[in-house]
Amino acid sequence: MNNNRRRGTIAFFITLGVCLAVLAFFLNLSWIHLHSRRLAIDFFGLILSLVLVAGVVLNTVFLIREIRRNERQDSFLNAVTHELKTPIASIRLYLDTLQRRQIDTEQQQKFFRVMQADTGRLLATVEQVLKAGELGQRSSHHHSTRIELHPLIADCISVVCVRHNLTADAILLAEVPGAVRLFVLGNTEDLRTAILNLLDNAVKYSPGGVHIRCRLGIEYYTWAVLSISDTGLGIPSRELKRIFRRFYRVPSHDLVKIKGTGLGLFLVRTIAHQHGGDIRAASDGVGKGTTMTLRIPLANEKTR
Repeated sequence: MNNNRRRGTIAFFITLGVCLAVLAFFLNLSWIHLHSRRLAIDFFGLILSLVLVAGVVLNTVFLIREIRRNERQDSFLNAVTHELKTPIASIRLYLDTLQRRQIDTEQQQKFFRVMQADTGRLLATVEQVLKAGELGQRSSHHHSTRIELHPLIADCISVVCVRHNLTADAILLAEVPGAVRLFVLGNTEDLRTAILNLLDNAVKYSPGGVHIRCRLGIEYYTWAVLSISDTGLGIPSRELKRIFRRFYRVPSHDLVKIKGTGLGLFLVRTIAHQHGGDIRAASDGVGKGTTMTLRIPLANEKTR
């Protein structure tokens, strides 16, 4: 209901802006021709009318952008509230149960595991929000070190497999051709955050089964390229560039509801840019999986 109302508001202001621009243009020209026939005044009136039309158009564009920004921020606040409230409510429920009832040891251990998972989810949400604010205030060369990518990616895969209780073959990392060791210059924790976000997204958006393939290679002898491909829900072509915006989430048109804050891919793009690289998304469409490609400049061999 809210989305339909916002779309209606956007459509209204677009229509209003176009009508005002056209009306202003014709009113100015009509007034000029009714009161004077001199070419100089006609020209001056035409310039003024164009300026007026441009002002109305710019005002309408600004208004629409503000509406959409507010919509994304509302979605973000709702998502963060849910991501914070749900694990807290779960932990509180299990603690109340442990306090009021006599629970056997095996059941207690089960409760503890669930609470530990909820605590991890809560901490991950808080860290993601804090990371988004931290990256926006940091220079691009903050604490740069020489980092070998393959071990870092392998470690991130292990973390994600444990976090989501995946089997060892759910996420596979191909060996670099020729056993070449690839190094980049950057911040280890930031790159870890970017890779973990990409892997977590690939897992979350594969509700029918996790089959993720990671490849690390070289492009034009100057770029380290990490591609992460899944066989999950896929992304509509019109959304491929929008998904990296702050707070943006692809609208859900089916029964599958994916939880998130809309910050993960924004963090990946920010980290990639701060390391002199970029991130691209590719998908053949809904239900056909997604491939994320992260490019980072290779470190000079003389850099230590």
